[in-house]
Amino acid sequence: MKPDPLADHIRTVPDYPKKGILFRDITPLLGNAQALTEACRRMAEPFQTSPPLFVAGIEARGFILGGIVAQILGAGFIPVRKPGKLPAKSVSREYALEYGSGTLELHQDCVKKGQRVLLVDDLIATGGSAEAAVLLLRSLGAVVESGSFLVDLPDLGGRQRLEKIGLKVHCLLEYPGE
Repeated sequence: MKPDPLADHIRTVPDYPKKGILFRDITPLLGNAQALTEACRRMAEPFQTSPPLFVAGIEARGFILGGIVAQILGAGFIPVRKPGKLPAKSVSREYALEYGSGTLELHQDCVKKGQRVLLVDDLIATGGSAEAAVLLLRSLGAVVESGSFLVDLPDLGGRQRLEKIGLKVHCLLEYPGE
């Protein structure tokens, strides 16, 4: 199998944010216009025949990729934020991370019942943040059937976790053994 040229733009940083973690840094990809354009085009591609009304991106790198994917698909964008950053009434959900815990929030009025949303983020590790985002969106009535991600770390089980809640997962790159 031929290596994916996008992988040349992903930097591995050992022991970040803590010892034993191999952090997949996408900032080199973000800094390369051609690689960024290609990645977002490929992340959007499976959804172009039946685009969602919204793309939801998880703070922070999911904002960058999700905003571009939304533009490609002609969809609106929903920011999935960290706590305390939304000015209007919001809903929140706590989740476990590979190296701690976190909380995500959405505005209560960001989506109406039955509206289709595509979830976008840079990476799936344990799947905790993506699962929390999906469950938050669904709690507001959104139909969230699919997620598009740049990187999957399959040995951490995130894809399986998301598939268990009925999310179809599309990933461009995999880094087994992480």
